[in-house]
Amino acid sequence: MATVVGSGQYNDNAYFEHSWTALLNGDEGRPISMGGLADKSLQVTGTFGTSGEVVIEGSMDKTNWVMLTDPQGTALSFTAGGLSTILQNPKYVRPNVTAGDGTTSLTVAIGASSLK
Repeated sequence: MATVVGSGQYNDNAYFEHSWTALLNGDEGRPISMGGLADKSLQVTGTFGTSGEVVIEGSMDKTNWVMLTDPQGTALSFTAGGLSTILQNPKYVRPNVTAGDGTTSLTVAIGASSLK
């Protein structure tokens, strides 16, 4: 299991973008602090391989992680590419690749804006 650092930046109108690339089976994304950015959306792309899955997790303390949900209460667990909004606003967010095979290689991109 590896921790993938990823990269991010602020763009126009205080919009923050961050992405983790080449996430393999068993990898976690390095947590990013996004508590001050309430409107969060994410996109998952890449090769899932056999039974590939990535979940999106949140934490207030970087120790205890829970799976986040979309506004309908559906867990943010992807077995195919997709785009979703995150309901919760935890201090930290990360992707966690929980299943896959040797061909699994995913990208998770998250964007958020301030309510200011």
